Amino acid sequence: MTITSVTVRRHVPDLDAAIVFYERLSGEPANRFAFAGLELAAIGPFLVFTGPDEPAARFAAVAATLGVEDLDATIADLTAHGATSIAPPTPTPNGRRAVLRHPDGAVFEYVGT
Repeated sequence: MTITSVTVRRHVPDLDAAIVFYERLSGEPANRFAFAGLELAAIGPFLVFTGPDEPAARFAAVAATLGVEDLDATIADLTAHGATSIAPPTPTPNGRRAVLRHPDGAVFEYVGT
């Protein structure tokens, strides 16, 4: 298993203000989109989002998004070592995604092919 990228998630009260700040910080333009009832912006290694409390809380409960080369192999390896699946692999615009809880309780989204 190889992690190819890490995206930090941040729940923000003002998406427009956050975009200005994180574009300046990362030097990269924002890619805005909607997902699961939220408004989001991917900016370099950051994913900032805002929206109603319930979906925002669920989305914020995931510590980070980890990019991997082979999602199925990653899931098999992690579950063999004590991780549990919260959301099975599903297609997204950025590749397939799955959400797993690590043995220590941390929750991560994994995205890969």
